[in-house]
Amino acid sequence: MTIKSPKNFWSGIMFLVSGLFFAIWAENHYQMGSAVRMGPGYFPVVLGYILAVLGAIVLGMSFTVKGPKVPAFHLRPILFITVGVVLYGYLMKPLGLMLATAALVYVSAYGGHEFKWKEATILFVVLAAFSWIVFVKGLTLPFPIWPAAFE
Repeated sequence: MTIKSPKNFWSGIMFLVSGLFFAIWAENHYQMGSAVRMGPGYFPVVLGYILAVLGAIVLGMSFTVKGPKVPAFHLRPILFITVGVVLYGYLMKPLGLMLATAALVYVSAYGGHEFKWKEATILFVVLAAFSWIVFVKGLTLPFPIWPAAFE
């Protein structure tokens, strides 16, 4: 058997393995219940097996349908986005929602192949305003907006 679509092959493997892992893990750690009275494990088990079936279909298609090769792996975007998310988590309490969001947006945007201050700033303003409206005003979550020194 020849792999005609390496991209579909690896996607299928990823979906199949992760679907089976989460379905089996949820089956062993949560009560299933029944379709009428679902337990906490019912939904993750069903979703895990659906993901595994879709992965098997994609994996099977990789042997029959010609497709693109797997593109080159770029570590820079993954690294900068991960650092941005971690910074957001650590900076939220001491610096507040606005400055933590700024750190998230600017560090993550720097991981792209072209960084533009104007685009990153527009994204920051929109994301910060949206976060403030939804989480602070809408859901009334007790997020600090600015560092304690500014309040």
